[in-house]
Amino acid sequence: MSHWIKGLCGHLGAFVIAAGLAGAASAQECPRGTLDKAYCDRDGDLVADTPTDPKQVVDPSTIIFSYTPVEDPAVYGKIWDGFIKHLEKTTGKRVAFFPVQSNAAQLEAMRSSRLHVAGVNTGGNPIAVNCAGFVPFAIMAGKDGTFGYEMEIIVHADSAIKTMADLKGRKVAFTSPTSNSGFKAPSAILKSEFNLEAKKDFEPAFSGKHDNSVLGVANKDYDAAAIANEVMKRMFDRKVVDPKKIRTIYKSETFPTTGYGHVYNLDPKLAEKIREAFFTFDWEDSALKTEFKGQDKFVPITYQKDWSVIRKIDAASGVKYTCK
Repeated sequence: MSHWIKGLCGHLGAFVIAAGLAGAASAQECPRGTLDKAYCDRDGDLVADTPTDPKQVVDPSTIIFSYTPVEDPAVYGKIWDGFIKHLEKTTGKRVAFFPVQSNAAQLEAMRSSRLHVAGVNTGGNPIAVNCAGFVPFAIMAGKDGTFGYEMEIIVHADSAIKTMADLKGRKVAFTSPTSNSGFKAPSAILKSEFNLEAKKDFEPAFSGKHDNSVLGVANKDYDAAAIANEVMKRMFDRKVVDPKKIRTIYKSETFPTTGYGHVYNLDPKLAEKIREAFFTFDWEDSALKTEFKGQDKFVPITYQKDWSVIRKIDAASGVKYTCK
């Protein structure tokens, strides 16, 4: 798996050579931990600090916002419209929704300063933090402040697969190498708990998105798939797929959901206004509340604390945050 991640980060590094950020930061002596050499982490919170050089701080006239590409970007552009209007009112700036088609495209855009605010999928957060200067600060939660989702391994309802051992010799779908529930967590669990390894014990396939994996199982394109159950539940609610066609054979512990944040080099005053917009957004009668059932507000999180379990999965899987 580490080769996939290294390949992705290598692509990102090549994409922004002309940006000159790496050279400026590397010229300074600063602690950075696992962060790319373009960034510093003097306060030890594991995310990139705001640049000390004013020339590297950005204050865009138009804020570009994107949501993690788990489903149809056009659909989600409409769902986020009310929030975008609130973000415009709070910041006093125009906000544009950027419909990204892949995790790599989202990270490239942020690293090159073409993307300022984003919702990044669970597994993609560590890569975004270390390779693109992402600073997550919020997450969707219920009324009581709790948040999270589970990874499920699903099969068609009438499949002969009853247990995880039955996956041997089968075609198992994953989403993308950066996804926690779509690749990293299930790969680690399949190997450590069930002694099943890709290519050796089963045939892996990459669908690109969680909804593609769910539909692939429902249509019998894949024998099984590892997915985020929050995505599958939304598909059931929208009647995109019949829940009677899906059966779960494994459910994981709870993981954090999509993390929302901004790029590290935003003007601090603007970054503060962006945070204010998330925490003052009125969810009642909003498209977000309709789409993300059970979610009622944004609550504060930190990458250091709330992504600890994800970093442990990465470490156990041999993932290195090397962006070269």
